[in-house]
Amino acid sequence: QVLLLETGGGLVEAGGSLRLSCAASGDILDYFAIGWFRQAPGKEREGLLCISTRGATTYSADSVKGRFTASRDNAKNAVYLQMNSLKPEDTAAYICAATYGTTSCPPLTSSEYDYWGQGTQVTVSS
Repeated sequence: QVLLLETGGGLVEAGGSLRLSCAASGDILDYFAIGWFRQAPGKEREGLLCISTRGATTYSADSVKGRFTASRDNAKNAVYLQMNSLKPEDTAAYICAATYGTTSCPPLTSSEYDYWGQGTQVTVSS
C-alpha cells in the first residue's frame, strides 16, 4: 500500500512558477513510476507526464512540454513537478499517481496507475 500526498499548490499569476511535491509513505518510491495528472472543473482528468524509476520523463500532454518538468529524489521518497510559464488554462487540481515495478512509463491513463493522491489545487490568475 502506498499513500501519496501532493503539496505545493496555490494561487499564482500568469507567467509564474510553482513546484509541486508528491510524497510517499508505506513503500519506497524507487520501485514506482509516477504520473502527474490534472483535472479542471467540468473536465476529464488529463494525463500530463510520467517519470520512470530510472528518472526518464515521458510527456502525454503537448500543452505542458517545455514548461513542466518532473524529477525525483529517492532519498526523500518524493517526486516533484516543476511548472513554469503558467497559464490560466493550467488551473486545475494536480494529482500524482504511482504504478509499481515498471522501469519505463506506462500510458498516462487512469487504469494504468494503482495508487492516487488527493490532489493539490493550482490556480493561475490572468
